[in-house]
Amino acid sequence: MNQPTRGALHHVEIWVSDLDRAIFSFGWLLEALGYTKFQHWKDGRSWRLGATYLVLEQSPALTADGHDRCRPGLNHLAFHVEDATDVEELVAEAAHHGWHLMFPDQHPHAGGKQHYAAYLESDDGFEIELVAITSPNEGESD
Repeated sequence: MNQPTRGALHHVEIWVSDLDRAIFSFGWLLEALGYTKFQHWKDGRSWRLGATYLVLEQSPALTADGHDRCRPGLNHLAFHVEDATDVEELVAEAAHHGWHLMFPDQHPHAGGKQHYAAYLESDDGFEIELVAITSPNEGESD
């Protein structure tokens, strides 16, 4: 495990209404991004990359049955991916794992001309952004 840096994220915990469905969508994506399975218990799972881990939990303390990214709280998670090819390969495979491309008419520049990314939404309404570390438009000016 990598030594953490002061201020770096330790973990993110996401409460889900259907753990099996979340494992199907998030589990695939996290493993495709290089995370490894970390913890496993009756109501949850976690995956780790370096010193940071992400938890999915179907907590018995849930007070609602669905996620709404437009309410106060978490809107989305954004992950670095290698390049435009990596973005597109993940988008193509994501459709088989409960993810849908958001803003398809603006893809891959929904975040602006200099930002090559895919915005995906899960069947449960969670949003993930996959951002190319190197963009085909790097160095271009308007």
